[in-house]
Amino acid sequence: PEFMSGGIGARSTRLGQPVETAPSSETDDVFSVIRDYISLTKPRIISLLLLTTVATMFVADPAGPPLSLILWTMLGGYLAAGGAGAINHYIDRGRDAQMARTDSRPLANGRIEPIHGLIFGIALGAIAFFQLWITVNLLSAGLAMLGLLGYVFLYTMWLKPITPQNIVIGGSAGAVPPLVGWAAASGSLTLEALWPFLIIFFWTPPHFWALSLMIKDDYERTGVPMLPVVKGEAETRKQILIYTLIMVAVTIGPFVTGLLGGLYLASAIGLGAVFIGMSVMLFRNPDTNITLRLYLYSLAYLALLFVAMAIDAVS
Repeated sequence: PEFMSGGIGARSTRLGQPVETAPSSETDDVFSVIRDYISLTKPRIISLLLLTTVATMFVADPAGPPLSLILWTMLGGYLAAGGAGAINHYIDRGRDAQMARTDSRPLANGRIEPIHGLIFGIALGAIAFFQLWITVNLLSAGLAMLGLLGYVFLYTMWLKPITPQNIVIGGSAGAVPPLVGWAAASGSLTLEALWPFLIIFFWTPPHFWALSLMIKDDYERTGVPMLPVVKGEAETRKQILIYTLIMVAVTIGPFVTGLLGGLYLASAIGLGAVFIGMSVMLFRNPDTNITLRLYLYSLAYLALLFVAMAIDAVS
């Protein structure tokens, strides 16, 4: 038998008999477009950011913020981070099209017009600012915009194309969500609010450099000066270990200053010991499987550490 297919509503032949193929569903097309726009917001990344935001809200207000405040903060946080993600897709669409990991992104392969993606991102950011201002407070709204602008201008447009330290300095934008949560729950920022910020700041390099080791060839092909491309894999593994040690030391700070207690300390030490152990293994043995395990563990590590923060704060 011979099968031939064409476009929407095309005719096929099977055993010599013409058969009408079903036209594509308009509903399916609409859902595909919706999924593409949602993917521009990088929802999997945002889920971790929102967890750190909500956990920090309970650290700032151990009595427990109202559910409505948590939900409004989560909505604004998603919109702000999603807007930053969409604008990042727009700026990086040329590089994304050359990388195996990102060449199927909606703006990279043309499923969404680039200008539409940019407008979408700017609109999400604007909505986030006014929504947080109205439903939470102005400080939270301003911090959310600081994170968005830092990610777009400081990291994506300025640092990413010119320096292997891009993720170190630019990572400060990804550390802003806990500040948004703290400001939402307490209405202000104190020096203690810097602990969640600093933890994410020092967590970002070992987390991202583990990923960059796995996709070094993509970065090299697109001319992005990530650390493995510029300094080599051995130096990158060394820097991962150094920043991991710094990060784990910083995680002890909230206990030392009295912000959090013994339950958090035990969690920070236990989770940190595993992170250090895996970093040492990678430093000694440049194995792809170890790199992947470290990258995946870094995601679980941050989530579990912030959950431990929240539990310790309310207990």
